Amino acid sequence: MNASDPEANGLKPTTHLDRLIHEPGRLMIMAYLYVVEKADFVFLMRQTGMTQGNLSSHLSKLEAAGYVEIEKSFKGKKPLTMLRLTDAGRTGLREYRESMSRVLDGIPD
Repeated sequence: MNASDPEANGLKPTTHLDRLIHEPGRLMIMAYLYVVEKADFVFLMRQTGMTQGNLSSHLSKLEAAGYVEIEKSFKGKKPLTMLRLTDAGRTGLREYRESMSRVLDGIPD
């Protein structure tokens, strides 16, 4: 058995994982958005513990990939940013979860 060959040890390669989702901050954002229809920016910032800039940066990447839709408006005179997963985002997270399950199932007890 070759110790440097993960598949020879029963491990599944991780090359098929969506690296955009795999980043912990983006994974957390997608997980929160997966369980709600929409969330506002401040709520998501509080839930994730991210700074405004960090959350904005991650959301921009997810939006560019077509995983998140960002809707900006005003509530009175205050800006309101609403976020939701797109159908592609929901599919992407489901596929990521299935891929991670296969990887983790390959780890021997």
